[in-house]
Amino acid sequence: MPAARASSSRTRSARRRLRAATAALAAVALAGSLAACTAQNDDLVDAYREGDTSGFVSRDFAATEIALDARDEAIVFSGTGVDGSTITSDDMLGDVVVVNFWYAGCGPCRAEAPFLQEANEEFADADVSFLGVNIYDEAATAESFDRTYGITYPSVLAHRDPDLKLAFAEVTSLQAVPTTLVLDAEGRLAARIIGQLPDASILTTLVRDTLAETP
Repeated sequence: MPAARASSSRTRSARRRLRAATAALAAVALAGSLAACTAQNDDLVDAYREGDTSGFVSRDFAATEIALDARDEAIVFSGTGVDGSTITSDDMLGDVVVVNFWYAGCGPCRAEAPFLQEANEEFADADVSFLGVNIYDEAATAESFDRTYGITYPSVLAHRDPDLKLAFAEVTSLQAVPTTLVLDAEGRLAARIIGQLPDASILTTLVRDTLAETP
């Protein structure tokens, strides 16, 4: 095996081990809060399901895959995580990346949060990374949301970061949430989901399709 490919393989294996260990620790820490805090008991989720769409902007559900030969250049971004760390597209290069745009006061974002976490856990041992992009909230609010819904993947904060917003401006409207993107191993847009996920299956299918492209 060429040295570059061997190095890439070792890096991906290390990322998988790190994600699995992080998820396991987070699951233990969050187990107590999850018992009391679920999407089904959330007032905003209930209101959204009953037809109250105030407080957020969303569009009708639509899922689109982009053919390999129709994909644009890689999306390059850098942002500040909820924990203050810097997260960049280079950190995830070589992985299929799921990017979800959300904010804490968005009813459908809360309703789909368990499905995103379910998909994240399903691909814990694969070359897949999940990233949230919070479009409105400060760190404390975003962190509280993660605790409540058991989200173990990181989010970056876009509220005060025009460069981060600009990085995604050509592939999605930051005013239409929730929106979920699937980026291929080269960082290019491979699929787009606009609107609330009805379950995890649509997202996991798109991720598997994109994974299958990677040699």
